[in-house]
Amino acid sequence: LQTYNNRRALVSTSVKYAHQQDWLVTNPIEKTPQHRIKHRRGSAVTITADQAKELMSFLEDYEGGSLVPYFSLCLFAGIRPSPRDGEIARLLPEHIRLNTGVILIEPEVSKVRMKRMVKIQSNLEAWLAAYPFTPIKPWYIEYHRLKITKRFKLSHDVLRHTFISMFVAKFRSLGEAALQAGN
Repeated sequence: LQTYNNRRALVSTSVKYAHQQDWLVTNPIEKTPQHRIKHRRGSAVTITADQAKELMSFLEDYEGGSLVPYFSLCLFAGIRPSPRDGEIARLLPEHIRLNTGVILIEPEVSKVRMKRMVKIQSNLEAWLAAYPFTPIKPWYIEYHRLKITKRFKLSHDVLRHTFISMFVAKFRSLGEAALQAGN
């Protein structure tokens, strides 16, 4: 229903403009019904600080720590996690600048094709200093991520949602959280 409403709104805007310019005699979209949608937005599913600690402790010993950079970037920087088509799949080591304390998400990396900067917090800096990021191999990440998500009962975007929720809780800024997360 929301997709229908969105498409109706796009056509309506175009037709309304044409009607205002006297290119059309009437606006036929006015009679096209809109759907009323009741929104039930709750809190995003997140993990606790203790669960994050348990996850990261496990990852240090799992596969020689090779998955630590992937999980730390998703959990502590809110990078979109899909190993096939998420931001993490296109992220390169040169985007992570520990010397300046930022991760540059270039338009070709970003899901929304807009440049953004994510400030590297001290916990992420420590993880990336100990376990430097290298470009991911999707087949390798997918195989091991499946095992880890089952073990820790993690949903697809829970790490990213945790980053955003914790960021807002710490810094009290929805706007800055949205900017850093690319929302």
